[in-house]
Order: sequence, then C-alpha cells, then structure tokens
Amino acid sequence: MESVAQSQGPEPQAVLGLPTRAAVFLVLAVEPGGHPAVRELLTELDGLVRSVGFRHPDGRLSCVAGIGSAAWDGLYGGPRPAELHPFAELRGPRHLAPATPGDVILHIRAERMDLCFELATLCTRRLAGSARVVDETHGFTYFDQRDLLGFVDGTENPGGRRAALAAHVGAEDGPFSGGSYLIVQKYLHDLGSWDTLNTEQQERVIGRTKLSDVELGEQAADSHVAVNQVQGADGEEQQILRANMPFGTVGRGEYGTYFAGYCRTPAVTEEMLRRMFLGTPEAAHDRILDFSTAVTGSLFFVPSADFLADPPPAPETPAPEQRPRPTVTPADVARVHRTANGSLGIGGLKPDHHRPARVRAT
Repeated sequence: MESVAQSQGPEPQAVLGLPTRAAVFLVLAVEPGGHPAVRELLTELDGLVRSVGFRHPDGRLSCVAGIGSAAWDGLYGGPRPAELHPFAELRGPRHLAPATPGDVILHIRAERMDLCFELATLCTRRLAGSARVVDETHGFTYFDQRDLLGFVDGTENPGGRRAALAAHVGAEDGPFSGGSYLIVQKYLHDLGSWDTLNTEQQERVIGRTKLSDVELGEQAADSHVAVNQVQGADGEEQQILRANMPFGTVGRGEYGTYFAGYCRTPAVTEEMLRRMFLGTPEAAHDRILDFSTAVTGSLFFVPSADFLADPPPAPETPAPEQRPRPTVTPADVARVHRTANGSLGIGGLKPDHHRPARVRAT
C-alpha cells in the first residue's frame, strides 16, 4: 500500500487517462530565444485545456506536456529529473531506431478530433516564432482498440494503482515525484508485405490470437510479446503504460502506429527497445520490425501538473541551443541501466509487498 505522503504528493498530469477516440501528438523544437514563451504556455496549459474542454464536457479533453533533455535547462533552474537524457539511437544488424529532434511534446487526447485540433491550434499560435512543430501526428481509434495490423493494442496495460506505480515517479526522485518519462516513436507499417502472411503467421509474429486477443501458449522467440518481456533485478516483469494510436494517410499510402510509452523510469522502455532492435540471446530482433519501420524517436520528462503550474525560477544560464547538446549512445544507456547479471536494476522502485502483475507487450 502506498504511504500517506505518496498519496498526498504532487498532482500528476493526465498520464493515466483512459483511451480516447482521437489524439494529436505535437513534437516541438524551441527556437533561439523562445524558452520564456514556452515556459509561459506550459504554466497556463491547464487553463487552456479547461477553456476548450468546457464547451463539450463529455469530450474528455486532456493534454500531457513533456520536456526533452536539451530544452530542460533553458526552461527551469535548479535540479534536473534524475534520468532525463536524450533518446539514444539503436542500430541493430537489420533495423534502426532513430533519434529525432524534440524539445517539447504535447499529447492531446479527446473523444472528438475537433477538441484536439482546437487546443493544438491555440498552443501553436501562442508559440509562433518561439517554437516550431517538427512532427505532428493525428491518431484515431480503429475499431475495437486495434492497430492497423489488425491486432488489439495495449491489452496488457496495468490498471488502477498498478498503472500509477508503473507510470509515476515516486520517492526515488523526490523533487520530481508524480512525473513520468515518455518515449515516443512513429512506426510506418508495410501493409502490403504484412497482408501476404496468413492469420496464423501473423499471430506468430505478434504472439497473440488475432480475433480473440489471447496470448499464444507457445511463443516464437522473436515474437513481439516474447521480445518485450523485461525483468527487473527482483525477477519481476516490468510494466509501462502505453497510449499508442493508429494513424494514416490513404493518399500517400502511409499507415502506422504512434508508440507512446509512459514509465516511472525510462530504463524499462529503453530495454524493451534494445531487445526489439538489437536482439536477445534467443532472437536476432523483434519480428514485427520486418513489417514496421521506426522513423522518429524522442524521450521526454512529463512533470507533475503542480510543477507546470508553479515551476521553479527560470534559469540564469544561457539557453541550451547556445551550448553543445550532449550525445548519448546505446552503450551509455546500457551502462546506466543494466546490472552485471543482465537484468534491470530497478526492482527496488516498487514496494516489495505490492509488485505489479506480469506484463506482456502487444
């Protein structure tokens, strides 16, 4: 059971929101001199969400804001989140997870696209000349929570208290408790090649049945489900909270999944991606990558709502664009996050008497 102090901690942003029918992901790059305007917008973001959402209360409009490593020091003085760093490119024998620019992300969700669009428009107008959009993706619900490959996505997301334990930073980084780490990637699907597989072959790639969404009893070593199992130092499988959305443009023949993974530490999601792209002792790579190509990759810290509304003083140092941006390699990430026995050394983040249930990726 969580302590009283933890339950009365900072108010998180709407990371734990239930799936909605529409979403807009805006990834922004801060222009030189633009940090004060971005900081002001983030401070007033909750008010903008209420102003737009009040018109249609049943639309469930929300917005989660995250800040990238290179932008953090230009926005906020004082300490940084303990594990905030640039996304590290992963170059496997066959597949690449690229690292792409991203200083700020706005993850906007609602039951109606018009609410998402209105809020995105207000935010980008406020930031005109201060930040530019480097990636914009409009997501939609596809039938019964399926991706465009035809499989249900997000089946094993934790719920309730387990979702909060998986997604929210706790006492391990007290000044930033209630926050989350968010890794996003845009995947483009080769549906032509995918559709040459019969249903049984597709199920072996994913590791679940297509119609009933039941995990296969016998997994192929390179199935998406098998590769995405990550264990902590205590031997328990680690959880993340996925907010993935399908997207597509028929005229361009572009179809894909926008991956958005929230976690209390980026180590879990990073290890999942390492296993997918660099392989495991049993598999060269995640088989799904033969049909899905990552074209973006960024890491952000999502502060608590209280932090955004009442941030620490602005920094007195030059903005990050005036200093060299740090480079983080996969080896750097591995050195920080892996213990000598090959498991993630993060089992101690969760109370021993309340560990999350086992997770399977979908």
